[in-house]
Amino acid sequence: MKKTIIDFESQFWAGYRKYNCLQLIDEFFKIDNVSAVKNYLFLVMDYSGKNKVLMVEDPSVIFYFYLSLRSFLRASYLLQLKKKKLKLNEAPESGSYLLLGVLSDEEYNNPLLVFQKAFKEFTLNEFENFLTTIIYFSMGAYSDDSQENMVTPFIHILKMLDAAQMIRERRIEETKY
Repeated sequence: MKKTIIDFESQFWAGYRKYNCLQLIDEFFKIDNVSAVKNYLFLVMDYSGKNKVLMVEDPSVIFYFYLSLRSFLRASYLLQLKKKKLKLNEAPESGSYLLLGVLSDEEYNNPLLVFQKAFKEFTLNEFENFLTTIIYFSMGAYSDDSQENMVTPFIHILKMLDAAQMIRERRIEETKY
């Protein structure tokens, strides 16, 4: 099998250290927690459809968010390719649906399904194009009136964020990636 090598391009936001996909996801969530990242993603998505500019005072924040989320998507893509090497603890039994986030019961029990479904429907390049589009339109005083499907990739990214957090919490051991 051919070895897949993906440059995460994380030097700007995470330093020049080499990361494997799980280390990069850990580093991503050390900077911001899941709810903060999801909130910011909601803001960017909202402002991409308005004639307003997000973060007029400091647009570098949007650029930083873009770079870190793009690296997260690349790590997620690699993670779904390496699904057989990752071992997770069983999902804890809980009666609260709040813990599921946007995940279904099946995805909560096996968070790797989220990545498999997402990258089955969209390629890594399509996710990066979606991210570039919403960032571009949120930084300008114009709206996105394209006919592209903007909701489905957005939902997949939200699910990947929740699934990555589940993997971080339930990971048994790190294997060589």
